Amino acid sequence: MFEQNQKEVEALMQSNAEFRSLYQRHKELDSKVRDAELGVLPMDDVTLHNMKKEKLHAKDRLTSMWAAAAH
Repeated sequence: MFEQNQKEVEALMQSNAEFRSLYQRHKELDSKVRDAELGVLPMDDVTLHNMKKEKLHAKDRLTSMWAAAAH
């Protein structure tokens, strides 16, 4: 997420603690969801579903914060 704008992301992470925390949480969730889907990380369906929802919520919030910072 936001890989094509890495310098801008780093600048926003330095200036906005909430963005930084949410970005790190999103990356953590992304890794765990990927591992669970690959079968590397055992996880029940309900937990996986909840993690996907949290990841999507984080992405939506990050996208909103990104758009607000761009203006």
